[in-house]
Amino acid sequence: MTGQRCCVALLASMFTLWVAPVRAESISVLTGGSSGVYYPLGVSIAMVYADIPGAKVRVETTDGSVANLMRLQQGTGQVAFALGDALMLAWRGDAEAGFGTRQDRLRVIGALYPNYIQIVATKKSGIRSLAGLKGRSLAVGAAKSGTELNAREIFAAAGMSFKSLGRVETIQFAESTQRMLKDELDASLQSAGLGVTSIKELTDNSDTVLVPIPAPVVKKLGAPFRAATIPADTYRGQTKPVATASVMNYLVTSAAVSDELVYQMTKRLFDAVDDLAVAHRAGHEIKLAAAVSRSPVPLHPGALRYYREKGLIK
Repeated sequence: MTGQRCCVALLASMFTLWVAPVRAESISVLTGGSSGVYYPLGVSIAMVYADIPGAKVRVETTDGSVANLMRLQQGTGQVAFALGDALMLAWRGDAEAGFGTRQDRLRVIGALYPNYIQIVATKKSGIRSLAGLKGRSLAVGAAKSGTELNAREIFAAAGMSFKSLGRVETIQFAESTQRMLKDELDASLQSAGLGVTSIKELTDNSDTVLVPIPAPVVKKLGAPFRAATIPADTYRGQTKPVATASVMNYLVTSAAVSDELVYQMTKRLFDAVDDLAVAHRAGHEIKLAAAVSRSPVPLHPGALRYYREKGLIK
């Protein structure tokens, strides 16, 4: 009987191991406002990640880069979008940018696509330059978002500040569009991929002007900003190219997320670039060859493993 009991116990143990489910991995994808680029792209990435065995994926709207990076540090998100300058300031622990301490748990999955600083003004406002914004009302994105950081840096490089403006509104892109359509706001600065929904809706329904950011201002900004051009006809009524600045977006995670999960997220992300291009115009600019572009934060070991397999890093 003793031998029989041992045999039954062994079989029971084997059966238990066989039916045990795969450990569930939570993946919270932190994006931005629903009218920006981060959200629709985040939804598409979440759909790709949903095929990771055992993954429980959800997409969250947020106030943007700064909030996202703080949540990764705190462990209340697993993957997030962030602008390069916000990432740099988070890694340094820049208090003025909203980071009380160095966000040392941050790790990069890969570079994605550039954000273009897009300043759009109502035609009737008469604003045609950065200097023309003095004394006028301007929306600069949600408080402590990557867009607000971009705005502060751009005005500083142009010898201006928020105090130079008549009124500064820290509101989401969608709200700034509605306020401009109602003539309650002169202009909006949005850091986003080309063809962003909020500006498209605004330009499709009103007469607007895109305000250029001159090359000398961009040069003074320095890294991670670069001179860029918004191509003609990106938006209705924009018949000529407009000079501006761009800054790279990154997909970021935390050192607390497992190497295997980050490897799977990295692999599936770049296996699905064609699908991401369909999801949003900005997706066309996501390229594996550019994924390991210089970043102020180290790559996650799981991402590093994938890039080594692809021969991008030796």
